[in-house]
Amino acid sequence: MKANKFQRKIGFWQAIFVLVVVMGLLMSGCGAEKPKVYHVGILGVPSFPEATSGFKAKLTELGYVEGKNMVYDAHDYDPATAKGILQKFIADKVDLIFAYSTASALDAKAATQGTNIPVVFALATLEGSSLVESQRAPGGNITGARFPAPEITAKRFELLHQMLPQLKRLYITYDPTYPTAKSVLAALRPDVASSGVTLVEEQISKAEDIAANLKVREASNDIGMDAILILPETLSQSAVGYGAISKFAAAHNIPVVGNIMSQVQQGALFFYAPAVVDGGKGAATLADKIFKGTRAGTIPVVTPESQLIINYKAAQQLGIVVPEELLRQAAQIIR
Repeated sequence: MKANKFQRKIGFWQAIFVLVVVMGLLMSGCGAEKPKVYHVGILGVPSFPEATSGFKAKLTELGYVEGKNMVYDAHDYDPATAKGILQKFIADKVDLIFAYSTASALDAKAATQGTNIPVVFALATLEGSSLVESQRAPGGNITGARFPAPEITAKRFELLHQMLPQLKRLYITYDPTYPTAKSVLAALRPDVASSGVTLVEEQISKAEDIAANLKVREASNDIGMDAILILPETLSQSAVGYGAISKFAAAHNIPVVGNIMSQVQQGALFFYAPAVVDGGKGAATLADKIFKGTRAGTIPVVTPESQLIINYKAAQQLGIVVPEELLRQAAQIIR
């Protein structure tokens, strides 16, 4: 009897010990810090979906996995709805806003004034805008991957003139109110004039104006152009705007210099600029620094490297002989 009583006491204290250990483990688990889940609002022009895919892919590579420790809220940029979307991001207290295009970046910067929400941009031009204080020290709570619109526009004309030394009239169409229009034209006009080429400019206020203008030209005896240069602005990039341009160019055997990779894939003669996807990846690298504690405004703006993509098949169809020197410089040749 005494042995049984002793065994019962041992069993009782063993049970108490196990209970204490279990409770300790449970309490330590409750006190453990949960992994941070980041919320990112994305606002970008629908013509450049590769910016979002590049941004997400790079962040995934850096350890931010969607559905695990990363949540995205992505919206297409439209000036009419941008303010409401940005206010939603702010109300939701997102950890960061990724905005691509100059206009969307400027809107995001304005909307987040007075908040602690950082903005990281891509495909945005700094020249002629108030986006940052400087490339080295952007200031405020903003940084990003720059799109060097003025210099690449001038470079595109230089490349086109090498392919078409007989070029006489170059057609451009653009929204004069777009933030980068002034700086881009300031870089382009002198080079075109010094080359003896006439710059045929058509200002528009909506994408539908492009088709209307081209229709008038089509009805005349002379369409008034030998080549088309797509400027880095939104109206000529839109499905409506670029759709009208590409259709007109195909009908009249006119070479088009594209502004984005997909336009070259669709038949434009060439493209020279940083790849859209690289802009997204560059922005993701900056976002990672911000998540790790660096204030956005102290992180220098990056400029992804530009690349030349030539549609050799389109050149042959247009009867254009591409200099061997340019073919050697190309990062990709579409044959």
